[in-house]
Amino acid sequence: MIVFPERGDPARSQRILSMSISETDLARILGEIQSGRTPMVWREPDGQLLLHPSTRPAGFLSGSFDPLHEGHVALRSAAEAVLGGPVCFEMTLTNADKPPLDESTVVRRFSKLGLHTLVLTNAPTFADKARLLPDSTFVVGFDTAERILQVRFYGGRTDLMRASLETVREAGCCFLVAGRLLGNRFGTLRDLELPAEFDDLFRELPEEVFRSDVSSTELREH
Repeated sequence: MIVFPERGDPARSQRILSMSISETDLARILGEIQSGRTPMVWREPDGQLLLHPSTRPAGFLSGSFDPLHEGHVALRSAAEAVLGGPVCFEMTLTNADKPPLDESTVVRRFSKLGLHTLVLTNAPTFADKARLLPDSTFVVGFDTAERILQVRFYGGRTDLMRASLETVREAGCCFLVAGRLLGNRFGTLRDLELPAEFDDLFRELPEEVFRSDVSSTELREH
C-alpha cells in the first residue's frame, strides 16, 4: 500500500511510493493528484514511483501516448541530444482539449511506458505545466505549438494567450518545436506566427535532426 507523507515531511522529496502499482494504489495516486495534495508522481524506468525525480530532466515531452510509438521515442532522443540532458514523458490526467483519463487508461499507459521515465500530473495547459515544472524546456510538435498560439483556445482572447506565454516565461520555461507533417505540408517553426515579444520562447528542432511522420491517430485507426 502506498503511504503518502504528510505536508512538511522532511523525507517527502526522497520517499519511494511503490515498486509496483496495483489498481488500489492507482486510485489513491489519482485522488492525491486530482485533489492537488500531491502535485505529481514520477515513474522511474525500474518501476519505482517517486514524489521527486532521481534525476532532474532537461525537458519534458507531453502527450496522451495513445499509443506510445517510435516517433515519440525518436523525438525524445533528438531533444536530449539538443538539450544535453534527459527528457521525460509527461502525461496529465486532465487535457485542455481531451476528456480526462480514467483509471484503466492510466494503468494501460503506465504499462506501455514502463521502460521510460514518466511524470503524471494534473496540469492541462502549458502555463500550468510551467508553474509545476519551472526552468524546463517543453518539447512539442508543430501542431501543438500552433495551438499554443491560437486565441480560439483562450476563448478568443488575445490577452489570455499572452498572459499564458508570460507565465511560461516567468517560470523560466521555453519550447523546443519539432516539425510535423500535416496533410501535404511539413510545418516548422518558421511557419508559425509568433508574437514578436515571445519569439524567444520558441526554438526549432531542425528537420535534419528529427523528422517522423508517424501519427498516433493513424495508428489508432489501423
